[in-house]
Amino acid sequence: MTIQPIASQSMSADAIAASTASAAGAAVRTPVQTMDSNVFMQLLVTQLKNQNPSAPMDTNEMMAQTVQLSMMEKMTELATSSKEGFSLQMRSAAAQLIGQSVGYTLPDGTEGTGIASAVSFNGPVPTVTVGGLAVPLDSVTGLTTPSAS
Repeated sequence: MTIQPIASQSMSADAIAASTASAAGAAVRTPVQTMDSNVFMQLLVTQLKNQNPSAPMDTNEMMAQTVQLSMMEKMTELATSSKEGFSLQMRSAAAQLIGQSVGYTLPDGTEGTGIASAVSFNGPVPTVTVGGLAVPLDSVTGLTTPSAS
């Protein structure tokens, strides 16, 4: 095997400064605030790369870390399923309010009552239209069946 020498390149001071500035700008990133499987795998690979060849990682420790990864992934799936289930429950509850007389208290303290005429699912919390006013579902405080006229 033949090793080829690296050809030297002369760079001007301006080119070096520009290269350094672009590298510094590229290095800026926002830190990850959650631990996911990608972070776990990066840590595991780094650990394997830097282990002492004369004292390799214990297989029991490796299995424990693999089990922790599996548990973390399943917990993440469970949390996602739970959020989706809660969202469906809110939508169902909001849809059942149509035609009902509801009482509400808005975040600014405004209270009112009226007949729910429509429901919107655009935001994270469904909104119920009461007398032309969009009321978030979590602001509804009471429910009565309107009296027959």
